[in-house]
Amino acid sequence: MDVSVTVWVLTVVGLCVLIAADFFIGGRKPHEVSLREAGVWTVVWVVLAVLFGVGVLVWGDGQASGEFFAGYITEKSLSVDNLFVFVLIMAKFAVPSIYQQRVLMVGVLIALVMRAVFIALGAAAINRFAWVFFVFGAFLVWTAWKFVQEARADEEDENWEEGRLLKAIQRRVPSTDAWHGTKLVIRENGRRLVTPMLIVMLAIGLTDVLFAVDSIPAIFGLTQDPYIVFTANAFALMGLRQLYFLIVGLLKKLVHLSYGLSAILAFIGVKLVLHGLHETTSLHVPEISTPVSLGVICGVLVVTTLTSLAATRRAARQAAEKAAE
Repeated sequence: MDVSVTVWVLTVVGLCVLIAADFFIGGRKPHEVSLREAGVWTVVWVVLAVLFGVGVLVWGDGQASGEFFAGYITEKSLSVDNLFVFVLIMAKFAVPSIYQQRVLMVGVLIALVMRAVFIALGAAAINRFAWVFFVFGAFLVWTAWKFVQEARADEEDENWEEGRLLKAIQRRVPSTDAWHGTKLVIRENGRRLVTPMLIVMLAIGLTDVLFAVDSIPAIFGLTQDPYIVFTANAFALMGLRQLYFLIVGLLKKLVHLSYGLSAILAFIGVKLVLHGLHETTSLHVPEISTPVSLGVICGVLVVTTLTSLAATRRAARQAAEKAAE
């Protein structure tokens, strides 16, 4: 898809306007986010993403539109996995419920900026070195296997610990354990102290950057168009804050999510390897089309959701029967 500098600028400005509207309408005043508010805003962001995809179809072509939707669904699915860790971070720092939406908003903005840098580097590498397809493909297959191992291990979530960078910040930067509203830095006894608000914002942003190491190669397996990669990531991330409040209570029911995500990553990894063979050799290897990719991704997510809900109901029934004995 041939995108001019003007379109890039208008897209970034448009996204900034949407983010500003989200902040001033729903995020400026600290408050507890209700299920109704979270549901309405989640629908709004999904509708905006769909409208953007339709716009790509009208002003671009069907191939680009299909790649956007495939990338958006993949990034959205992988972002849901982020929410597990976000829940742990919120608990670890004992973030008051009225400040959680502000923490998530700024954390997601940090993640969006960092992902833009990752995308630029990834696009430059792919355009210059075709063998990067093999590296990305192998990495995704390895990540898929890691997801399966983690799901089988069934480790307790409470084992999560702060990253080394955050620990270093807390050791070397004067900070306070007390919350001071939405302030990031305060002055106390003549000293400037960092508040937990700033620390937890960095925790959310940096955690998402770690997840981006998996998701950026995944979307490059669906499209090599930097514009599609960036916009799909942007729309997937911008609705993540509302999605957190909407499904935080449902996450424990998606017991097979890791298996579904591993299947998607493995599929895209194989797709990347096949594309790499097509680009670097004269072998006649099959290439997986965007409609097929979109169908596989949606199919895996539907099956994963259904089997997760069935397994959760079965576990609840068995627990009830055991309690009745």
